[in-house]
Amino acid sequence: MSTPQHTGADGGGCPARRLYGPEFETDPGSLYRDMRAQHGPVAPVLLDGDIPAWLVIGYRELHYVLSTPSVFARSSSRWSAWDRIPPDWPLTPLLMRTPTVLHTEGEEHRRRAGAISDALAGADHHETRMSTARAADRLIDGFCAATGADLRADYATRLPAMVLGRLYGLDDARADQLAGAMTAMIDGGPEALDGQRFLLSAMTDLVAARRVRPGPDLVSRLLAHPAGITDEEAVPDLVVMLGGGHQPTTEWLGNTLRLMLTDDRFAASLSGARRSVGAALNEVLWEDTPTQNYAGRFAVHDVELGGQLLRAGDLVILGLAGANADPRVSPDPRGAPAHGNHAHMSFSHGEHRCPYPAQELAEIIVTTGVEVLLDRLPDVELAISPDELRWRPSPWMRGLVSLPVAFTPVIPLGDM
Repeated sequence: MSTPQHTGADGGGCPARRLYGPEFETDPGSLYRDMRAQHGPVAPVLLDGDIPAWLVIGYRELHYVLSTPSVFARSSSRWSAWDRIPPDWPLTPLLMRTPTVLHTEGEEHRRRAGAISDALAGADHHETRMSTARAADRLIDGFCAATGADLRADYATRLPAMVLGRLYGLDDARADQLAGAMTAMIDGGPEALDGQRFLLSAMTDLVAARRVRPGPDLVSRLLAHPAGITDEEAVPDLVVMLGGGHQPTTEWLGNTLRLMLTDDRFAASLSGARRSVGAALNEVLWEDTPTQNYAGRFAVHDVELGGQLLRAGDLVILGLAGANADPRVSPDPRGAPAHGNHAHMSFSHGEHRCPYPAQELAEIIVTTGVEVLLDRLPDVELAISPDELRWRPSPWMRGLVSLPVAFTPVIPLGDM
């Protein structure tokens, strides 16, 4: 098989790696190291269908991209490759220009992002923590009388959905439906477009209901914000908030549990030590960040970056995991400096970064989810060898296919 070529906007050719396939399931870290050795901090890559893009895996280069929207803009209307994209392209939901806050720029972005941040900040942290603990107990009650469970399917995927559903004013069943549709959309598979359509329809109904009868929930706060968010703006932005809240939080929780169950440095946590939980959360953000890569930014004009010439309209993929592993800045996660070093790129950077209130809520969900599980099942352990664990093959999200565990059965709290 011939080496794939990255044509780029200038029509030139250079060897490129496909940003999809089994390498992301086995060892993406080695893939990023190989790219860095071959190309430096900016590597030519090919998306599904061999669509060319640039992957930024250098920390300083990524920081520059995210800090200079005048050079690397957010709106995908600038992309020069739209004429090559087929109607059923699986990555269309991730890149198509939609009327969401993600694709806005300048003052329009600040207006809508400010409203979202304020709506998120209105969530009571104590109530969120209590809501998360109650939801965790309900989920654990569903499997604790057995001798084992899949912590991804039975716990890590469902807990964030339940808490986010509560923040949106939804019941657990509806929250689970939305979480499933979001997973399908973000994975970029054959069901991606169907997932997107379902989410937009569900959010349209929810916004209409909250306009008529507002409540003490995130949706109502967004609609009542002084920024004057319209229904046409609220619907896609609520989908964005749901995806940004559910998927990364699910993988953050699952990856943290995996680390604590497979690494002897965190074994004390299984006996109740709490200091290790925070250290595990931070290490996961450096080493197995939930969002590996993100699409993207678009070169406003021809520009040199990391030794590569990018042409106007070229797509830039944000290599968050690769930048975190940049040897120029990456700490040793097994040493003391990593415990207090929060300079990772896992929440992105710049004006389009994950809002700080959202980061706080995600940390509450993950920390509480880990602590409640360890309280309820103190002898939980991995049911298979660590090398039997399988990662999802997605180049976008970093998470396990399953996390099977074994434990001594306990009586559900609801039966006591």
